[in-house]
Amino acid sequence: MGVFVPCLQNILGIIYYIRFTWIVGMGGIGESLLLVAFCGTCTFLTGISLSAIATNGAMKGGGPYYLIGRALGPEVGVSIGLCFFLGNAVAGSMYVLGAVETFLDAVPGAGFFRESVTIVSNSTAVPMNVTTTTVSTPSIHDLQLYGVVVTILLCFIVFGGVKIINKVAPTILIPVLFSLFCIFIGAFVAPRSNASSGITGLKLSTLKDNWSSDYQRTTNAGIPDLQGPIYWNFNALVGLFFPAVTGIMAGSNRSASLKDTQRSIPIGTLAATLTTTSLYLISVILFGSLATREELLTNRLLTAEVAWPIPAIIYVGIILSTLGAALQSLTGAPRLLAAIANDDILPVLKYFRVSEGDEPHIATLFTAFICISCVIIGNLDLITPTITMFFLLCYSGVNVSCFLLDLLDAPSWRPRWKFHHWSLSLLGALVCIVIMFLISWAFTVVSLALATLIYYYVSIKGKAGDWGDGFKSAYFQLALRSLRSLGANQVHPKNWYPIPLIFCRPWGKLPENVPCHPKLADFANCMKKKGRGMSIFFSIIDGDYHELAEDAKTACRQLSTYIDYKRCEGVAEIIVAPTMSDGFRGIVQTMGLGNLKPNIIVMRYPEIWRRENLTQIPSTFVSIINDCIIANKAVVIVKGLDEWPGEYQRQYGTIDLYWIVRDGGLMLLLSQLLLTKESFESCKIQVFCIAEEDTEAEELKADVKKFLYDLRMQAEVIVITMKSWEAHMDSAPQQDESVEAFTSAQRRIAVYLEEMKETARKEGKPLMADGKQVVVNEQQVDKFLYTTLKLNSTILRYSRMSAVVFVSLPPPPLNHPAYFYMEYMDLLVENVPRMLIVRGYRRDVVTLFT
Repeated sequence: MGVFVPCLQNILGIIYYIRFTWIVGMGGIGESLLLVAFCGTCTFLTGISLSAIATNGAMKGGGPYYLIGRALGPEVGVSIGLCFFLGNAVAGSMYVLGAVETFLDAVPGAGFFRESVTIVSNSTAVPMNVTTTTVSTPSIHDLQLYGVVVTILLCFIVFGGVKIINKVAPTILIPVLFSLFCIFIGAFVAPRSNASSGITGLKLSTLKDNWSSDYQRTTNAGIPDLQGPIYWNFNALVGLFFPAVTGIMAGSNRSASLKDTQRSIPIGTLAATLTTTSLYLISVILFGSLATREELLTNRLLTAEVAWPIPAIIYVGIILSTLGAALQSLTGAPRLLAAIANDDILPVLKYFRVSEGDEPHIATLFTAFICISCVIIGNLDLITPTITMFFLLCYSGVNVSCFLLDLLDAPSWRPRWKFHHWSLSLLGALVCIVIMFLISWAFTVVSLALATLIYYYVSIKGKAGDWGDGFKSAYFQLALRSLRSLGANQVHPKNWYPIPLIFCRPWGKLPENVPCHPKLADFANCMKKKGRGMSIFFSIIDGDYHELAEDAKTACRQLSTYIDYKRCEGVAEIIVAPTMSDGFRGIVQTMGLGNLKPNIIVMRYPEIWRRENLTQIPSTFVSIINDCIIANKAVVIVKGLDEWPGEYQRQYGTIDLYWIVRDGGLMLLLSQLLLTKESFESCKIQVFCIAEEDTEAEELKADVKKFLYDLRMQAEVIVITMKSWEAHMDSAPQQDESVEAFTSAQRRIAVYLEEMKETARKEGKPLMADGKQVVVNEQQVDKFLYTTLKLNSTILRYSRMSAVVFVSLPPPPLNHPAYFYMEYMDLLVENVPRMLIVRGYRRDVVTLFT
């Protein structure tokens, strides 16, 4: 009863008493039955959707706003909720105008601006039968004056609190039901002695005469007039009648006060909907058989004249029902606005917030202002289409919410109301949209534009809120389906995207409150084309997982916040492991799903290892590179990260690629991605091909140019010849600016090797390094040093002023100590300010073909 009574009281209102007989006269019995069935189907299907959502868990205050917001997200919830609030506020003015119009019709002497209108009417049944009639009608100024006064009085009652209104509501409903009983009794005993000539009583001939429609022009007050400004048709009747079936949300609006929402809302809402729809269908046939068409169109209070025993019962019933409905609107609308404000999604609504148990006085004043503004319009027929649009938006939202939840069928979707299906919700949403466009495409476009504007405003200015809405579930299921469709097969080069796994703090000192090097985040954005793609930022905490689990969660939140601050599209992960090597080995094996696993490992070069005397870095660095090679991951090592340009630091010069080994085109692709960024768009690409002296340089250059042309890449190709190690041994030594670094590296390696041998002699064991046996071929060590020396010298000769240098990453030689490899790498990057050391993996990431 806590749902059925409010719904019945809101549905049975002013439209039935003073417009329904007119609708039957204008549309005829046949189209009026279609009209009632059409609108009733809309509300019934919406009631089914509402029942399903309402029985899927406990409800708080806010009614349909709460249901839609929790199903479709805060943006949709707030946009539709505010439109529904406007609909309720405007509906209050409709009820006030209905009460005032009825009062002025019942007591003509109360009008200050009473006026008579002379009308010219014509019937389509007899085209040449033109009649002139003088009809007394309430003045719009009287409607405005009395309407403002009544609205202000109602506001004083609303300020008294919801308890007073709840006590008055049942008292108001009894006269309404009694007046309906009197109308039906009067219809069966009509015509009485004092009845108008147009009231024929229930006759089959009258039913036949009124079966077809008779659409014509009317005045603003609905009186037929050949020169009237309004022409009525079925679409217009839908807009006028639909508010008579609204009110099905009255029960859900009181969700916070109901004892058992999951039982009351479905039964109460659907019972009220079926009861009123049945009443309307019976009334169409009853009124269509009771009076002539002219009487139906001109007698605005035919229900009062028909009622038994006296018309005063209907006047009292109309006034009480409309004032009661107005009270419900002026009570429910502020609470809806306060519920939206209390969710703290829109900061601009902060003035409407109320504490639990308090009355929303400021929201009530704002609602009264809207209501009075609509009352000043003074035309009931102009107000009702506006209300219809706002209510239909809300009904569409409820149907779409249920459709989405039903279709996704998430584990949390377990409504107790079983009589629902996604197809019914979809049909309900479509019917709502059809009704909107039938009424007025202009009103529909304006209302949808208003809702869209609110949606985008909430998206931009609103605070984020995760309510477990259906869109998030849809995204999740879509991601799962896409992941399954991708399978585990290799992605075609045309569809390949870099998914970098970014090592945030492997080495180097950063402030404790900075979880990632700022320039590393900038570099991650440089690896995406127009922002597309995803990055995974991770760090490793050394220690025991049981002891540091909470620290890892805190660090993950900090890293995630920092990623958002740097505007990087990515996720954060923190791993706790005994050592950095163990942690990375676990990450590189398990991170990601299917084809969405990271394919590039990004980290900074450990430039500080010698300066800080961090002896553990070489073994960790080599271990990470070897793990990447085994896991078939590409590697990008950034040297000179501190000098990497920011987002708005424009670079000039060249991007130089020293393309030594085939890497599937990764180095070429990364260089092209750099050119898409504002900071590098003024640069040009140079590709350096390193070859031995006896290689056909021109032929090699032509081949590389053709290859780049087929790849649609603009680049200058330069072939550089270099002596092989054997040729170097046969020739005289040459001076080079990197020779000092070369001799220093030789000396350090010799000292380290001598210490290894001394330790092996003392312990009587073979040569050991990094916990494993090694075999050192000193001539091979010199060969590696010479190769890196020559490459470094070439880079310094040709690319000293370049914006960035790309060079292939040499794999760590087997059975060489990690310390030796770090010496090779240090010699390679010596004096080069900004370098990307790249290693591809066993697949192509670019293709020649369209």
